[in-house]
Amino acid sequence: MTFFKIISIFDESAFEDVKINLMTTIYDIAKKTGFSITTVSRALNNYSDVSEKTKKLILEAVEEMHYYPNSVARTLSTKKSWALGIIFVEDLGIGMKHPFFNSVIEGFKKSVEKKGYDLIFLNRNVGGVKMSYLDHALHRGVDGIAVVSSNYDDSEVEKIIASTLPNVIIDLHSTKSNVVYSDNLHGCELAIDHLYSLGHRKIAHIAGHPKTFVGLERLKGFKSAMKNHGLDIHKRFVVDGGLFSAEGGYNAMRKLLQMKDRPTAVFAAGDNMAFGAMKAIREAGLKVPEDFSVIGFDDIELAGEITPFLTTIKQDMDKIGEKAAEVLLQGIDNKSEPSTCIVPIELIKRESTKSVN
Repeated sequence: MTFFKIISIFDESAFEDVKINLMTTIYDIAKKTGFSITTVSRALNNYSDVSEKTKKLILEAVEEMHYYPNSVARTLSTKKSWALGIIFVEDLGIGMKHPFFNSVIEGFKKSVEKKGYDLIFLNRNVGGVKMSYLDHALHRGVDGIAVVSSNYDDSEVEKIIASTLPNVIIDLHSTKSNVVYSDNLHGCELAIDHLYSLGHRKIAHIAGHPKTFVGLERLKGFKSAMKNHGLDIHKRFVVDGGLFSAEGGYNAMRKLLQMKDRPTAVFAAGDNMAFGAMKAIREAGLKVPEDFSVIGFDDIELAGEITPFLTTIKQDMDKIGEKAAEVLLQGIDNKSEPSTCIVPIELIKRESTKSVN
């Protein structure tokens, strides 16, 4: 359905027509169709409680009258800006190119767009003026904020959590805000269970940065799962892999390779670290999975493309984004109490793990 009229800049009569059409309001649509303003508004915003027949009649009138809802008028009539702020905080320097964050934000975007919301990516520099994320959000008048962050100690995120503006925090835990993240602890349990079932007893962990939520959660999950199987946790078998990069995994694996009593399996807290570990193993003249079984966490797209294909714990990234959108919009509409949504995960068995010889 076309809402815009394409005109020639030389057609003055067309300009007059556009001027008249721009004067059309939601009240005119209501008057023409005989429906209430509320019904017209809900039809335009695709609410499910408006019948398809009613929507059809209203949209026909919209097209005939060339109505396009003015954003300011829409804000005044609904008490909403119909805009949501997105804040992206990460220390890898990869930004939106990171497959996990990219997929989560895309899932969030698709969900909120269906409800008629625009997205504004917020930063701390507006028109050359430095301001906090929260100040930028208030400046833009957004209805709510989604924060993608793994950093426990980010003061900017804390300001948002403490504010009255509806928000959801993705990939971080808080009892003061809506939060959505994967079941990291169960994911670690599945990883260790799998390695144990293959006969591995000397299992190392390449851990994520201790200042990140997922790094701490997956280290906690690793230790808990090892204890469940009565396995010793050697301090030297737990190596810091940094900020979930391939380089961090590579350096951590090199440390493990220098040990006389090496592990037979490695559980990396992220797929990129697992890829780095496999590179270090290859450079040492050894093979995966013949000499080392390697398992990751995330199931990014490359996990099924780099050989050997990586056994990993799959996060449902689209679902994380969808759930984040759901709880944020509920918070905006109903001013509900903070909630925690933990998204299920699953083990994906591929080629990088095998039974101990």
